[in-house]
Amino acid sequence: MVERIRSLALSLAKNTWLTSWELIKITVPIMILTRILEELGMIVVISRWLEPLMGLIGLPGELGLVWATAMLTTLYGGMAVFAALASGLELTVAQVTVLCAAMLFAHSLPIELSISKKTGTPVMPIVLLRLGGAVLYCFMLSRLCIGFDVWQQPAPTIFAVATEHLNHWQWLLQQCKNIGLIIVVIFCILLFMRILKVLGVLDLLERLLAPVLPHFGMGRDAAPITVVGMILGIGYGGALIIREVAAGKMARVEIYNSMALMALCHGLVEDTLLMFALGGKLGGILWGRIIFSLVVIYILVRLRAQFAGRKEMSDNVI
Repeated sequence: MVERIRSLALSLAKNTWLTSWELIKITVPIMILTRILEELGMIVVISRWLEPLMGLIGLPGELGLVWATAMLTTLYGGMAVFAALASGLELTVAQVTVLCAAMLFAHSLPIELSISKKTGTPVMPIVLLRLGGAVLYCFMLSRLCIGFDVWQQPAPTIFAVATEHLNHWQWLLQQCKNIGLIIVVIFCILLFMRILKVLGVLDLLERLLAPVLPHFGMGRDAAPITVVGMILGIGYGGALIIREVAAGKMARVEIYNSMALMALCHGLVEDTLLMFALGGKLGGILWGRIIFSLVVIYILVRLRAQFAGRKEMSDNVI
């Protein structure tokens, strides 16, 4: 028993270090770049460029840089910029939840789109689906929160923030504290994931979702794989689909429907926990995201079926 606990602890520590090292390689350059942009006054300029889009989803323009960073790098990169900018923003819980939802819909695009491309899925429809889905969902979520006066209290301060302008050494110390906090969050999430796996919660989620997905244009072979991608991430689900494509076991339409659903709704456990730690509410970053994604894919599948039916009738007439 003691040896098993020791092995588990070592494995957890190793995974935490490996994940944290990847985080440090991404976040440190981003934090330095953000500091340079801040000192040059470029944050204000960038905020003005992004203000119309961010205003549409109820967020200040400065948060556009957070989302853009998450899209081009990872969620950790977005968190790094958020930590650097948090001191100058007075956000509500609803606004943090909307930001977290936007990042969950669209992040790590260069990596995840390359995975989608390897499955044979056209890239541009997936890009439009993720960005369009993010804006539409966050617009509705923001308006619902304001309309029903939900989560309008000030968001709690998670990262170390400054009440006055810091010199370079003070800023460096603050960012080291923020990175340390993110590493602690990573450790807690990895530990929680292990607990969920041991308790069989992840297997239960797979069993609950698998019977539902055939109604969204996926057969028996595609549904379980899609569930894996939804729960664990596109990297896992996409790799499985690439293998199935090579074996010729999935139809093209199934591949597209599967990747489209995973594009909108993936990383339901780890990514969601990360954004929950940032301050997002589960109602907005998990349950609402799942419902929205299933509704969108259901509509797209039905529209595709109707279009295919009309095209077939037209070909028969000709």
